Amino acid sequence: MSPVVVGVDDSNESLRAVEWAAGEAERRRRPLRILHAFIWPLLKAPLGPAPGAPPEAGLRHAAERVLAKALDRARAVAPGVEVTTGLPETEPVTALLRNSHESELLVIGSRGLGEVGGLLLGSVGARLAAEAACPVLVVRGPATPHGPVVVGVAEHDESEALLDFAFAHAGRTANPLILAHVSAGKSAAPDRTALPEHVLARWRERFPAVTIDQESLTGRPGKELTHAASQASLLVVGSHHRHELSALLHGSVSQTVLHHATCPVAIIQVRHAG
Repeated sequence: MSPVVVGVDDSNESLRAVEWAAGEAERRRRPLRILHAFIWPLLKAPLGPAPGAPPEAGLRHAAERVLAKALDRARAVAPGVEVTTGLPETEPVTALLRNSHESELLVIGSRGLGEVGGLLLGSVGARLAAEAACPVLVVRGPATPHGPVVVGVAEHDESEALLDFAFAHAGRTANPLILAHVSAGKSAAPDRTALPEHVLARWRERFPAVTIDQESLTGRPGKELTHAASQASLLVVGSHHRHELSALLHGSVSQTVLHHATCPVAIIQVRHAG
């Protein structure tokens, strides 16, 4: 059974990501896998305690403590979920991208994602959003568990995976769903942006408990979606780029909200029909 995977470091944001991932694993009835990338062996750094230091000192013990703290937090949030940990000897992006091929979902915290250097040089979240083989969720902002789920829909032929993720999450959390249709023009006719009724009927049949609303947004898509999701429990957007540099050069909506949204952001790789 494919797990929910969360990458951790020693930050508070990382522990918030663990809490979110544990809750999501429980909602999905999936196991949870906690990973802490251990890069020091590759750098030939001494891993044990320095001479004269206590036995529990050293880089390896510090890494093990990071995992142990994350494990305790996960069990406190979701005691019934099966949890495993891993300490792969590589850098974080490589470890998480490898795991994405066998994962239900990748979850990380937002540490460093708002910095200009991270945007230009490539953060963990930005690379994962562009290259991971499964959906990626970046935990940002204060928790709003009962806020709406907002999904940004730019075109009617968006991948089924984008709407499926959003509807399923809204159904699991009993939150309303807002379909936010974004147009870059000065105005947008509602009949041209809203999903047709026959399309909505199919989703209502699959998720009858989900309350659906539609909003038409005009302006810069990333900015408008960030504003629309200011009180959301989750913002779901699609990524059309397979590489981070391409996403940055083409003004990716997913990269914009990843750095500026005030709620958790789920990035779904979009594939157009044909």
